Amino acid sequence: MDWVRDFYSTTGAWWGKAETKVTERDHRRVRLLREHAGPGRWRVLELGCGYGTTAAAVARAGHSVTAVEISDRIGFAARFAGEATFLKADFSEVDLPGRFDAVCYWNGFGVGSDADQRRLLARIAGEWLAPGGVALIDVANPFVWARWDGDEEHLTPDPAAGYDHEVRESTRFDPVTCTAHDTWWDASAPDRKVTQHLRCYTPADLSLLLTGTGLTMTALTIGDRTHPPASHPAAGELLRDHHEYLAVLRLPG
Repeated sequence: MDWVRDFYSTTGAWWGKAETKVTERDHRRVRLLREHAGPGRWRVLELGCGYGTTAAAVARAGHSVTAVEISDRIGFAARFAGEATFLKADFSEVDLPGRFDAVCYWNGFGVGSDADQRRLLARIAGEWLAPGGVALIDVANPFVWARWDGDEEHLTPDPAAGYDHEVRESTRFDPVTCTAHDTWWDASAPDRKVTQHLRCYTPADLSLLLTGTGLTMTALTIGDRTHPPASHPAAGELLRDHHEYLAVLRLPG
């Protein structure tokens, strides 16, 4: 997983000036935390916090937040200093004191092998999550990523919005390993490409990963609707509409 730090640090340098602000996406995540964790003031761990915007929004909602990020993106979180505790660290190795009422991993699960995902889920259950706690994990949806295979994007600079770089993107999807390969480069340096590799999981595949971890999947949030983990008519949205879904995982009390 050597690519992780380089990919997110490089793209963060391109976009951090524009994207280090609390937006509706962050407020939506606060609402999801409230929906699934319930009312109260919680101790929250965020894995892969990026620029720190969601951690700040959760803290402003009254929760105590510890946020971990491996890349240089966390440097942008300095503007939220005092609102949450930010740690620049590899969360596969970091030691954290105590347990948390909620563990959140927004838009990042699927880095590495199946064994890596199992180790992470085992750490969430065995080290970080308090009994009765909830883990909220965004999972890459293979149906939509597969449809994007071969797509290319060209994003032009928008200095007024803070986007100073002209960048290009190429997406490939490996149907054998169910992995998306998302490659970006600055148009001025086409030989300097960075790629993120995301293992995608159907809800059934994710259920298999959970075996033996102690975590139970209790709900799926797809777009703005929450469903039981069993087959549900509205879950057909996964086939066409959303490149990720939120898995709600619980640790028995």
